[in-house]
Amino acid sequence: MPILDKDLVQPSDLQSHSKGTGALRSQIPQYIDYLPPCNNACPAGENIQAWLGLAQEGRYAEAWQKLVEENPLPAVHGRVCYHPCEDHCNRTFMDTPVSIHAIERFLGDKALEEGWEIELKVPLSGKKVLIVGGGPSGISAAYHLRRAGHEVEIREAGPILGGMMHFGIPPYRLPRNILDAEIQRIVNLGIKVTLNHKVENLLVEKEAGAFDAVFVAVGAHLSKKVDIPSRDAGQILDALTFLKDTETGNAPKLGRKVAIYGGGNTAMDAARVAKRLGYEPLIIYRRDREHMPAHSFEADEALAEGVKINWLRTIKEINEQEIKVEVMEVNAEGKPVGTGQFETLEADALILALGQDSDISFLQNISDISFDQDGRVVVGPDMMTGAKGVFAGGDMVPSERTVTVAVGHGKKAARHIDAFLRNTTYQKAPKHPVVGFERLHIWYKTFAPQSPQPQVAEAVRVQDFREVLGGLSEAAARFEAQRCLSCGNCFECDGCYGACQEEAVIKLGKGNRYRFDLTKCTGCAVCFEQCPCHAIEMAPELS
Repeated sequence: MPILDKDLVQPSDLQSHSKGTGALRSQIPQYIDYLPPCNNACPAGENIQAWLGLAQEGRYAEAWQKLVEENPLPAVHGRVCYHPCEDHCNRTFMDTPVSIHAIERFLGDKALEEGWEIELKVPLSGKKVLIVGGGPSGISAAYHLRRAGHEVEIREAGPILGGMMHFGIPPYRLPRNILDAEIQRIVNLGIKVTLNHKVENLLVEKEAGAFDAVFVAVGAHLSKKVDIPSRDAGQILDALTFLKDTETGNAPKLGRKVAIYGGGNTAMDAARVAKRLGYEPLIIYRRDREHMPAHSFEADEALAEGVKINWLRTIKEINEQEIKVEVMEVNAEGKPVGTGQFETLEADALILALGQDSDISFLQNISDISFDQDGRVVVGPDMMTGAKGVFAGGDMVPSERTVTVAVGHGKKAARHIDAFLRNTTYQKAPKHPVVGFERLHIWYKTFAPQSPQPQVAEAVRVQDFREVLGGLSEAAARFEAQRCLSCGNCFECDGCYGACQEEAVIKLGKGNRYRFDLTKCTGCAVCFEQCPCHAIEMAPELS
């Protein structure tokens, strides 16, 4: 080997050609953890990658226990969550995203089938918390507070826990036996429940029950009204009343043709329920499909079941069995504007699905609680209102209105309430940087598309309220979990171990990953290049 003249060769020249190898090593590898995009996108804050890793090994009970650390309703969420995690899955850039919701459902269903229970490991704190509202947010808060060692009581105005999961989501999407079983498992942790009890004076009930804190999550059960001129109109009712009456076995008689006014998920559900009751549903919506608030697949399923949708129409007048609508168009700002053209549609009844408000009148006598211009309760980053010890979440605070967001609110509030009760402050651990697909070094690009879930045929499903979407088999669920790329975190694939010619990568045993022997490492970065999930980063070597 020739001797280098230090006066002729600069270190920068060596680095650019040698990548830091040999005596002039300038960089060393480090194992590092990044945040996978699925975890980052989950409103419930699940550690998706962790429980997927356990599921792909067939360790289902452990996977479920990891899952319910963050979300107590996996069988429910596996059915009703709109899975934004999958929208951000890096696997999309290879073929199709991992069907995270289907694996979550598999684990949730398996837990119910095998009777898996949640163990309480924290001693009682001696503190009491009142939960007002037994919907997803209230149930989630109660669960996490109970696991933190606090005594919890839920007071619910209705006859059953579940809130809009019971009365707003039809059984063809969420079977009631699944919902009831997951809620009962939470209640069995020792949570006291008082049903048919509407809280009228929050501070009086807080003091009378000697509660140390309160979490209010009453949901949004009041349908928004609209002023439509009508003469001798047929039956007009709101979507929530229609869905609740149908759920309780008191479905109204509506004639033959039923119009549904609105373009959200509730409108789609109302139309699909009407179809199952034997009516001819027609959705009327003032925007086009691109601007509808409903998720696209909801509209797809409604159309597949025979629901008709009249886009770009707004109701101007109702007269007997006729609805006068104006044809609209979307302007450059994406807003619907009238064209001056009118049509007449036939309908025996009209169901209004224009959104919901919360009944928060019982909070308006508390001077320290503030409300925004839409009447929603204002909370701080800790989910606490302006009144000390009174927290709020779910649909009654400014946020996206979904079950998953509500459950996330309940968990977040519980952690801040726990800190409040212990006279401390909850500090969320800082997030690792999110790792995108462009940072992965995937050398095993095998085409393996998503495992489809079985579906009931459209012609059959509309005959009753049977569940439309089936679950994955164990083999399919495990295969689906194995499609996860483990973005940003080492999954012990041995890529670095096999690539290192200097034997500088030391295996520490299953579950313990590896370490680098820097006395042997040349800094060549081959391990970095071979790591498919970007769990290795090259760092400058400090002198």
